[in-house]
Parts: sequence; C-alpha cells; structure tokens
Amino acid sequence: MGSQSFGISPDVMGYVADEVISVVELGGVELAIVVGGGNIFRGVAASSYGMDRVSADHMGMLATVINSLALQDALENKGVHTRVQTAINMHEVAEPYILRKAVRHLEKGRVVIFAAGSGNPYFTTDTAAVLRAQEIHADILLKATKVNGVYDSDPVINKDACFIKEIGYRQVLERQLHIMDMTAISLAMDNNLPINVFSMGDSGNIKKVICGERIGTRIFGIE
Repeated sequence: MGSQSFGISPDVMGYVADEVISVVELGGVELAIVVGGGNIFRGVAASSYGMDRVSADHMGMLATVINSLALQDALENKGVHTRVQTAINMHEVAEPYILRKAVRHLEKGRVVIFAAGSGNPYFTTDTAAVLRAQEIHADILLKATKVNGVYDSDPVINKDACFIKEIGYRQVLERQLHIMDMTAISLAMDNNLPINVFSMGDSGNIKKVICGERIGTRIFGIE
C-alpha cells in the first residue's frame, strides 16, 4: 500500500520484488511466500461493523489473491519464474494449491506464492503461513512486517517499550504479544517451527536473515 490509503503501490511492489530477487540470486534457497490482503480488504475489520465473518473472510482471501498476482507479475517482469497457488479454486487465475506441485516448483527454483490463506474463514494469513511452512517442511518462517521485531508492549503507544531479541513460543502466548495471532504461534510451537520477525522497510533484511545475520526477533522453543 505504501503511502496510499488503499490498494497497491507500484513502487512498494517493485521494492518487495527486488527484496525477493536478492534471495533468489543467492542460489540454493527455496522460497515460498504468503501475502496478506489488508491493503485491499481486511475481514476481521469488516466483521467488527456488522458484516458476516465468513463473508468478510472470504473477501479478505480474494484480496490476497489480487496481491499475489501483482507480486507474481512484478517478479516475472524481472525474470523470476513464479507460481501462484490458491487455497480457493480459480483455475483461470492461478493453480489450485497442491502440495506436491508446490514442492516440485520449489525444487525447480521457482518462487511459489500461496494465496487465499488457508481457504477457511476464521484463520489469518499468519496461521496460513505457518500451515504452509509445515507442509513444505520449511526450515524457518520469516515474518516481514512494519516493525523491527517483538516488543513487550506496543512501541507506538509506549515509548519505553522494550525490544525482545529472542523469546519462546509459550512466553509469546502467555504475555499475549500480538506480533502474530495466537493460533499461528500455537501451531508453530506444536511443530517446533522457528519464526523470525523483522522489518520489511529496511532493504536487504530478508537476505540478511537467510544468510544467518541476527535481524529482528527470533521466536523458538527456548523454554
């Protein structure tokens, strides 16, 4: 969305594509992406003012498909082979999500974008990201977001909020640290999937994390 109040910023889309390409160019890295849809439609927000939650969530899933297609186009315009797979069947637009096909695309060096969340209402794209990461046996889940990691309180509201470099899943749940929804954290904990939360706004961060630099906050089983 960038500085706009709605929709897709071409500049931001190009920036995100370049960040992804920097990882692809490393070689030997299989990269899958889950994109949210809040820049177009946010299901939880719509349900809060009276819209049926199921309808609102389905609209939010369609918003993620729009973003996924836009990112695919940006990547392919820069020469990166990309496939979009959707959890809701729309054959004329993208492939249906099929695990074995997704894994094969990754093995061939293609970037795979998982769209439409998990395909189910009441689940966020955070949870969908953890689910897909588990299914493809990912080594780590990277949460590229607007903040540079996890704090003990909202840094926008509390100027004395303390940054947390490392934290365990259970501590995130017990302290209700809403960097991701609690279902996503629980699923990651059950399957011991490490999560790295960092800012998307700092160029090169995705590449740095994948190359082993300690950027942002690491969430894993340290209890």
